[in-house]
Amino acid sequence: MNIYKKNSDQYVCAWLALCCLLIFLMIVIGGITRLTDSGLSMVDWRPLTGMLPPMNSGDWNEFFSQYRETPEFQLVNPTMSIQEFKSIFWMEYLHRIWGRLIGIVYLLPLIFFITKDMIQKKIYTHLLIILVLGFLQGLLGWMMVKSGLIDRPDVSHYRLTAHLMLAILIYTYLFWILLKLYRPDHVSRADYYNRDVMPIKKLSTIILIFILITLASGGLVAGLDAGAIYNTFPLMGNKLIPNEVMILDPWFINFAENPVTVQLQHRVLGVTTATLIAVLWFKLRNKTTNKKVCLAINCLATAAGIQIILGITTLLSASALILASLHQANAVLTLTAAIWLQHETHRPLVS
Repeated sequence: MNIYKKNSDQYVCAWLALCCLLIFLMIVIGGITRLTDSGLSMVDWRPLTGMLPPMNSGDWNEFFSQYRETPEFQLVNPTMSIQEFKSIFWMEYLHRIWGRLIGIVYLLPLIFFITKDMIQKKIYTHLLIILVLGFLQGLLGWMMVKSGLIDRPDVSHYRLTAHLMLAILIYTYLFWILLKLYRPDHVSRADYYNRDVMPIKKLSTIILIFILITLASGGLVAGLDAGAIYNTFPLMGNKLIPNEVMILDPWFINFAENPVTVQLQHRVLGVTTATLIAVLWFKLRNKTTNKKVCLAINCLATAAGIQIILGITTLLSASALILASLHQANAVLTLTAAIWLQHETHRPLVS
């Protein structure tokens, strides 16, 4: 008898929870890397041989010499010293090493669980898909870095947003599998289509979609440094909608390439999402629902309230590092609560 199979689901759940935690921290580290403009300090990609950092002054001089050939150094940081370079290098190095750590923590236990026949067939394919997505994430990260090494001193904000959202997708996918394994669905057809609970299910789905869209909008804000302009709230300068909102032609590219428009749409999406969460919270307040659903919506409402406060203070501080990092971290926590709520609303809602 396989001695591991008796508690196999518990072991797999613990592994998935650890992977989710590491990816959450990776998203935060990635945000700090962006905020400190550290991402272009390493100009090559060595997935297997790039584990060791510079070990002596010769190594540091070589890495710094490579960085001095980049547009970022020549156009933005021409007076940077090697000591200043080291601070941004270590941030990017941590970012890359953390990615490798996630790969190891995911791959080795996956192989072990497969060889010991400890993974349920219903999630086997999903875990292999996530493995492929993880490889694509590393490749996309390098493509993002390359976009800032050719003729511009910054990475493509489109690739940065894609890199962020793929990390969010992997995190969401893993957390959803964890919930399905830890708390399997037992919902009858009659309960699933109950008229009293269907609006709650639909609204929780809409909220999850809005959170994901708002996260993508936040990626554009970070990529365009849009948080550094119009650091007032609720007005942008002295207007609700600034004149520069639609200055690019064709008009639709303003929503992805005009920093003023991108900041405005992020504000609107954030307020809209928080409003939808408040509506759902009020809907559930007087309903007899199970305790898990109540806890999930309370956690979501709390995270959303904190997120609004962090968003405003981050804006007013012109994206101060600590506030911007907390804002991004809490965004993932808000997403986590929304995924949890989405899962619980696909279980029996009535106590």
